Order: sequence, then structure tokens, then C-alpha cells
Amino acid sequence: MRIFLSGGCKNGKSTLAQRLCACQGTRRAYVATMRPRDAEDEARIRRHQAEREGWGFETVECATDIAALCGWLSGSASVLLDSVTALLAEEMFQRGGVDAGAPARVRDGLLRVADAFSDIVFVSDFLFSDARRYDTLTEAYRRGLALCDRALAARCDAVLEVSFGQWIAYKGGDGVAALLAKGGESAGNGAGAVHGPARVCGLG
Repeated sequence: MRIFLSGGCKNGKSTLAQRLCACQGTRRAYVATMRPRDAEDEARIRRHQAEREGWGFETVECATDIAALCGWLSGSASVLLDSVTALLAEEMFQRGGVDAGAPARVRDGLLRVADAFSDIVFVSDFLFSDARRYDTLTEAYRRGLALCDRALAARCDAVLEVSFGQWIAYKGGDGVAALLAKGGESAGNGAGAVHGPARVCGLG
């Protein structure tokens, strides 16, 4: 099942996404799209790694050129991509400046990934409820994220919003509920986390 999952920061998106991914298969791949920039990023990554411990996830780092996953992972894998938000930031804001073509390119890449994997969960941060107007670059980024989110929501079988640890379905809710019920608590009893360095997409 292809699932798009959005919500505010620290509302339980990653935990739910992990459960959903685990319910769909025993070969589980966590696609990390964020490159750490500071101590806060490093702490966040360590927290997520601890949360995945024992669930049987292999970590694959792919901060750019997300379509490369199509030839990098088996189509039978159950994939968790976390997150669309970070992926767009990595593509759009680079050392050479701002890439205005990044949103459309990332959208197209994500749709290729959605078509390549029948069991995949996309995680994205909801950044659109604030009525405040931001600077030009921030607004361009928010428009780009909305472009990617809308495309994925249309392509996926289910669309969920997570708030305070609870999920609301806008599409495919019955399928998600059945998936979680079928997986039950055993979803977390994977073969154990894959230890050692993460694989980096495109480098081997």
C-alpha cells in the first residue's frame, strides 16, 4: 500500500510510519533524506535510529536524486521515506544558491519512486497552517513542498494526517486500519536493526 503521511513536527509521524512500513513486509528499508548540519540534527537522527532498533530496517541515505532508489532497492521492499520535507530542502538549497527547478524535479522523482514500490510510506511535514507571510525564499520552498505533497497525495492509496499521536484519514482509511490490525504488535518484532554504516544511494 502506498501511504502519504503528513503532520506537524514531533506529532508522532515517524512512529506511525514505522509501524505501517513494518506491517507491509519483512524486508524494510528506511530512506533517510536529511544530511545533518548541526548538533540538533545529529540528536534527531540518533533518536530515530534508537526508535528503529529491533524493527529490521536497513538504512539507505539518499539526500538527492531520489529516483535513483528505483534501481537501488528491490521493488519488493517495504520502504519508509523520511522525509519529503528534507529531500526538497537538500535539492533546493545548495552551496551554489537556490535551485528554482528543484520542486518539479523532486516531485517527478518521488512519483517515479511511488510507481516503483507498491509498499511505501512517504513522510512530510505540514508547513501550511501558519497565516504569516515569510520571506521570498521560504515562501518559494513552501510552494514547492505543496507541489510535491499534492502529487504524492493524488498518487498514493492512503493519505493521513498525524496530530498529537492520532491519525486522521483523508483517503484509504479503511485500508490503513486493516493493515494495522493485521500487523498488530508483532510488526515491531523484526529481524533486528541492520548495524554498521548506512548505505549511500548511488555509491555502491
